[in-house]
Amino acid sequence: MKKILLITLCIILAGSTGYSQKKPVLKKATFGMGCFWCTEAVFQRIKGVTKVESGYTGGKIKNPTYEQVSTGKTGHAEVSQITYDPSKISYAELLEIFWKMHDPTTLNRQGADVGTHYRSAIFYSDAQQKAEAEKYKAELNKAKAYPKPIVTQITAAQPFYKAENYHQNYFNLNGRQPYCRAVIQPKIDKLEKVFKDKIK
Repeated sequence: MKKILLITLCIILAGSTGYSQKKPVLKKATFGMGCFWCTEAVFQRIKGVTKVESGYTGGKIKNPTYEQVSTGKTGHAEVSQITYDPSKISYAELLEIFWKMHDPTTLNRQGADVGTHYRSAIFYSDAQQKAEAEKYKAELNKAKAYPKPIVTQITAAQPFYKAENYHQNYFNLNGRQPYCRAVIQPKIDKLEKVFKDKIK
């Protein structure tokens, strides 16, 4: 954990150019961390994040359905598209949360969720996001922050397809369901412990 925090601080300082006096333009980050219900629930609680939408990206067909993506044949990943205010939280800080809140060393799976649609993935929207993500991944591997190499896919943003309405705001609306209690709630508990200064 300390290694990841130190790397985050270095990246923030290296990439800092100062904030404009003008009203900041909101930016987007797109992360795949396994089931998008988990990813959404984590980033909804972070200061500076204004919106989180669950959806699909990185695949071969347009407007895929959950049933199609779940077959693993479309090539899509379950992701959350995060809209954030860079004057309140940096991309490097979002990356820190991304790395710490899932296991980036397991290929095409998170826990019991198995398949290419559950892959660990970062879809960057510009050259700066690409550089920060690749640098962060390389430094984590160099520091041996995890016992195994990171397998997170880092690729250019592709069309994002918002998931069906019943997938949106899922944990907040269905927190008592068995999956939510067994899988998502422990992540929220960890988030509140590790990132308590970043919680809304």
